[in-house]
Amino acid sequence: MANTPSTQTIEALAAEIGEQVYIDVAKWHLFLAEAHLHTTVAEQVYPLLEDDELSAGAIASILQNISVPLGGGKLKVSLADLIPATSQANLLSLLEDYQRDR
Repeated sequence: MANTPSTQTIEALAAEIGEQVYIDVAKWHLFLAEAHLHTTVAEQVYPLLEDDELSAGAIASILQNISVPLGGGKLKVSLADLIPATSQANLLSLLEDYQRDR
């Protein structure tokens, strides 16, 4: 069983994610830190790093299960639908680097 990550560990990972991964809304790039989604993503993907289960499919599944409220909550969209493929690939690359370097 994996150890529970420290708050500092999650915050460091979240900061990297927040600066490099974005959602695309009407061709506007909104980085996850600006959208206040970076910590949620970091908390959800961290177990993949601990359990060596990191893959594009696993990340896509996690992103699919994170709902983003739009229009004051009138509509909820999966984060996977808002992050373009190139940004999802950047997330995978970032996580692979993070896993290798720790």
